[in-house]
Amino acid sequence: MGKRAKRVEKGIESLKEEIDRHFLKIEEDITENRIDRGRYHIKEIDKSLLKALEIKLEILGIKDNSISEYRNRLSILKKKLNIT
Repeated sequence: MGKRAKRVEKGIESLKEEIDRHFLKIEEDITENRIDRGRYHIKEIDKSLLKALEIKLEILGIKDNSISEYRNRLSILKKKLNIT
């Protein structure tokens, strides 16, 4: 399982980078008052990226608090966009 574990680890890092890029886009959307576009990025993070990250962390058995940190950060941005 050596190769598979390395691929999953690379996948985890890749997902974290993509989540960070989406957070930057959400912050840009907030400053430029593009509510609909911000909602898209929030939904992308919430529905697919965080779920994929959870699965990959679970596969490797890694206890990582990044998901809870991302969820907290996401809830703060949702409040700024007035999304519940």
